[in-house]
Amino acid sequence: MRPWVIVNGQVMEGDRPAIVLDNRAYHYGDGVFESIRVVRGKPLFLESHWMRCQEGLKVLRIERPEGLDLHTLAQNIELLVQRTGILSGRCRLTIFREGRGQYRPESSTGGYTIELLPLSQEKYTLNETGLTVDIWPEMRKPVNVLSIHKTLNCQYYIMAGLWSQERGLDDCLLQNDRGNIIESSSGNLFIVSNGVLYTPSLSDGCLGGIMRMQIINLALANGMKVYECSLNPQNLLAADELFFTNAVRGVQWAGAYRTKRYAHRSAQHLVDLLNALVLS
Repeated sequence: MRPWVIVNGQVMEGDRPAIVLDNRAYHYGDGVFESIRVVRGKPLFLESHWMRCQEGLKVLRIERPEGLDLHTLAQNIELLVQRTGILSGRCRLTIFREGRGQYRPESSTGGYTIELLPLSQEKYTLNETGLTVDIWPEMRKPVNVLSIHKTLNCQYYIMAGLWSQERGLDDCLLQNDRGNIIESSSGNLFIVSNGVLYTPSLSDGCLGGIMRMQIINLALANGMKVYECSLNPQNLLAADELFFTNAVRGVQWAGAYRTKRYAHRSAQHLVDLLNALVLS
């Protein structure tokens, strides 16, 4: 099946050039993006993704692209599902500042692209083997107004991913500039201690993840205590479980942090609740 992409409302062949070289997303990483899970041809948590995207645009002072709203976004994703035949996939919405200029842009008009790539799993699935992780020591994430938003400047996470790869790790834990553990290189962080769920607060600079919000709400709705608070390396050693979340993969559990080993009972329970929610 030929790949397709939507650029500013126009359907284009995805295996050919779709944007011009003079694009601020390419030159400066000037924009935001959303990774949206598609299950049975339907985008999940689309309103939450849209709201987060709008908040990011406000912070970056980028105007919402003309003609793009929640309704047209849903229509565009449905169109891509029809064109590609992909019923289970990862949809990416990218919104960037159009126009010329260098660090100081000449306009704040927004443009956008929508892509859809297939996934092999129809529903959220917990990894069979626990991830092996460690703390990334080379850089710390600054806490500022950009910290919680999904901007196109992802170099920090790329460097963390490369560090993990070089050491044979599956993922790594990131710290903020205060030394608190805030997230992984690929998602939000949760630990379970004595049946209680803990996750870093947004004020510590972690990404305001869509799946993070869903897991918190599911846990609370099913009688599990949840605390948003600062976490440190000692909390990792005292935890019974450690897992990460993002909108595409759902929940991924860690089996080992250095000499510490973890179970995944609560992680599996939350995945079951999540699938019951999205497949109902």
